[in-house]
Amino acid sequence: MQNVTRLFDIIYYQKEKYQKEDSFAAKVNGEWKKYSTQDMIDAANKVSLSLLKLGVQPGDKIAIVANNRPEWNITDIGMLQVGAVNVPVYPTISEHEYKFIFSDAEIKYVFVSDKNLFNKISNIKRDLPTLKDIFSFDKVEGCKSFGEFLELGTGGDLQAVENIKESIRPESLATIIYTSGTTGNPKGVMLSHSNIVSNILGVAPMLPLNETQRVLSFLPLCHIFERVVVYVYIYYGVSIYYAESMDTIPDNLKEVRPNFFTTVPRLLEKIYIKLESAGGNLTGIKKILYERASTFAKNYDVAQPLGMVDTFWKSIYDKLIFSKWREALGGRCEFICSGAAALNPLLARVFTCAGIPIMEGYGQTEASPVITVNPFSLDKICFGTVGVPIKGVEVKLEQREGMAEGEGEIFAKGPNIMMGYYKRPDLTAEVIVDGWLKTGDVGTWKEYKGAKYLKITDRVKELFKTSGGKYIAPQQIENKMKEIPYVEQIMALGENKNYVAALIVPNFQNLSAWCMKNGVAAKTPEEMVKNPDVLKLFRASLDEKNKNFGQWETVKKFQLLPKEWSIDGGELTPTMKVKRKVVSEKYKDVIEGIYA
Repeated sequence: MQNVTRLFDIIYYQKEKYQKEDSFAAKVNGEWKKYSTQDMIDAANKVSLSLLKLGVQPGDKIAIVANNRPEWNITDIGMLQVGAVNVPVYPTISEHEYKFIFSDAEIKYVFVSDKNLFNKISNIKRDLPTLKDIFSFDKVEGCKSFGEFLELGTGGDLQAVENIKESIRPESLATIIYTSGTTGNPKGVMLSHSNIVSNILGVAPMLPLNETQRVLSFLPLCHIFERVVVYVYIYYGVSIYYAESMDTIPDNLKEVRPNFFTTVPRLLEKIYIKLESAGGNLTGIKKILYERASTFAKNYDVAQPLGMVDTFWKSIYDKLIFSKWREALGGRCEFICSGAAALNPLLARVFTCAGIPIMEGYGQTEASPVITVNPFSLDKICFGTVGVPIKGVEVKLEQREGMAEGEGEIFAKGPNIMMGYYKRPDLTAEVIVDGWLKTGDVGTWKEYKGAKYLKITDRVKELFKTSGGKYIAPQQIENKMKEIPYVEQIMALGENKNYVAALIVPNFQNLSAWCMKNGVAAKTPEEMVKNPDVLKLFRASLDEKNKNFGQWETVKKFQLLPKEWSIDGGELTPTMKVKRKVVSEKYKDVIEGIYA
């Protein structure tokens, strides 16, 4: 049996054990095109031969800037087999960021997915002396196609590829992943084959996957979270279907009918808000039943056995309400894994009650990325936590000023911890101390059924102190406020101020429905955020949630904003986390007005 120690070993492991006919699949001209395990290997070998023809040497850096598609994985396998280093880059970043990353990594070749990305890279090519050529997966005028690239290696010697494969050690550098850079320039995280493989083998036993299942993938492969999960799919022989785009996810879920998928909390929030909005539009007995089911789900706890009456009502809700939720996700989804940001426990309770358990995990790019994960077992999932450390990874907490009793900065240690930051030994020394990775996250332990579960409470850098000397953990406040159906996005404020305030982007779909129902004459976002009745609604909603916090933590003032924060607008990272410094600067005058 193939021994998996390098990333490219995994596809050969699948060939020996499963031989899938639909190892990968993607939509081409409206039809699902399937790639067998052998198809993937054959195409990856062609990539390897073509790279050798171009003179690529072990250690050379090659970038992939593309959406999720089988060609991404084919190129990944092909370059790793000849010792090239994969530098995956988000398709959504600016030309300035591309220029920095390509220059810093000394990229020699880049694979893009389409015309738009080809034009972006072409615009800066003259400023990138190491960049030799660009290849496009789609056919783009003026750019060499992926098909033309594969032809370069025709007649090449596969034995040369085998010889290089044999020379690649598990500890060899496999990839450099540039962090999204919420402040300053991004840092290149260096991960070896063994870093990532150890993570794959540590996570795999915790996921109930098998070769009979299929998944839908839509989180960007350039993010280490989805990339590692895809490697796990390959390892287990799970069929991987790529969504066409973020906009087509609802349709693709119904087509593919996946058993599993990964997501980020922001997308789960959107799904939940849509379900709640649909429920709010019901009338009569249907509305009453939906509201009861929703309330039941919000209070659901897997740790508390249901009594006879609750069991009866849950079966009614399941048949009439929750079955429709499951059908919206394809009808076969057995579980969902959430990562990359903190998940509101409310969402975990609601979806799990509806028969779609959500496993929340935690990690960082610097940890390849998984550090902890909730076990997939209804009697072991602990809502509000990110689970237990995976096999081979140690976790400890170190308390800092401003942290509550039992809290501490999370430190992680294990074979998954990065080699370091590319060209930045100074920054590496700041975050890796005696083999321990300082994550910058704040956490606490929760004892649950004889095990210690990690609970994330905030970011060290995001904790702030009011002028009264009280420390504030903004993430906890924001997560609670996002339970309000009219709140789409929120950022808590108050550093060096005498009270907490917030910038809020309303959920305009829900707010518009509320305005119509209550005869409020406000139709556009600009009108809504200034309307006195809307402001009263938000004040009352915030005050209700404020009851969950100490007096010093309550949101005293707020400002509604008419435009949603986005990746393109610069307010969100590619994983949909709010860039607090960017938002603070962008709305500097607004914030000053709040505290005037």
